[in-house]
Amino acid sequence: MQKLQGLYVIADAECIGKKNIISETQEVLSAGVKIIQYRDKINSLTKKTIIAKQLLKLTNTYQSLLVINDDVNLAKSINADGVHLGKDDFSIEKARNILGKNKIIGASCYADFKNAKPAIQASADYIAFGSFFSSAIKPQAPKADTMLIKQAKSEFTTPICAIGGITPQNAATVLNAGADMIAVISGIFNASSPQQAVQEYLSLF
Repeated sequence: MQKLQGLYVIADAECIGKKNIISETQEVLSAGVKIIQYRDKINSLTKKTIIAKQLLKLTNTYQSLLVINDDVNLAKSINADGVHLGKDDFSIEKARNILGKNKIIGASCYADFKNAKPAIQASADYIAFGSFFSSAIKPQAPKADTMLIKQAKSEFTTPICAIGGITPQNAATVLNAGADMIAVISGIFNASSPQQAVQEYLSLF
């Protein structure tokens, strides 16, 4: 398994909107992104399956990882590299039983440290905290403090992903606290040049 570190780009169907999600994702992959999460809350399962298969072909071409947001069965059906789960999704144990031991399972811990240990004990491969800054995608999300990252680094060896309004200008705050990955959506897909935005983020690592 590739190391879970660096820039974690979330290809969000709603954020990308009328632009082509495949060509937009190819653009960021060609700029050097190694982890893509496909997040789609708007399309039918049929359409999501078609998109996910195309994205997997792309990530395989660029030797990158494809993680599916929420949908364990979709991840299983296309043989994606893994799944990312929130509190209202499948349990990590159930996802592990379906996907097997070699697939990536990420878990949202939001802004609450007490979510971390149960996720790790249930076999999560990485945990995500957020939102650290104001986020256009989830404006109502509770604000997370960088002490969450510091505490998790002191207690666990599991990689930590920081999410929520992270820009090249404020990313140092979470990276200095010990985040292994920074997850970005609108900071890349709403940029005038997604490729250039990727380069800015990658230079932080």
